[in-house]
Amino acid sequence: MERIILASKSPRRKQLLEWAEVPFDVMVKDTNEMYPSSLSLDQVPVYIARNKALAVKDELSHDRLILAADTIVVLKDKVIGKPVSRADAINTLLELSGNTHVVITGVVLMKGETEISFADITEVEFHHLTEEQIAYYVDHYQPYDKAGAYAIQEWIGVVGIKKVAGDFYNVMGLPVSRVIRAIHEFEN
Repeated sequence: MERIILASKSPRRKQLLEWAEVPFDVMVKDTNEMYPSSLSLDQVPVYIARNKALAVKDELSHDRLILAADTIVVLKDKVIGKPVSRADAINTLLELSGNTHVVITGVVLMKGETEISFADITEVEFHHLTEEQIAYYVDHYQPYDKAGAYAIQEWIGVVGIKKVAGDFYNVMGLPVSRVIRAIHEFEN
């Protein structure tokens, strides 16, 4: 497999690609994560991922395969972003407690003028969590860089998640097996 460029600073995406033994280099350009309100929810993370890929592509002197992704959490048709404070993280998790939400990761693979893009959707159901459990998680794990204020692979995922329907790794930020298949499409 040729060495790809990962257009993401997410440590979880890097870890997942390492686990899958995909050779990659990280190259990130700051991009605006705003999106047109006319987009459907599954188009939002693809739109943002495409902007990340295009920003990196503009910096390259030759064609390389670029992988960009963005993950959003949606509860009752509302996009829940990254928390901006402790109180915001706690309130977000209180909203998710006892409910089912969806995690949507948009993926864009781009090389030259060729692009493969898709959105992967996973449903996650939380048990009812106490305010003490939520405060413990926020104080010990500082989930401020995570959409929805949680990471499924951390303590809250182990004790708080009742059910996952779909790709577990999608919730971590990258539907790895689907990405691998898409990378192979570029190689063939």
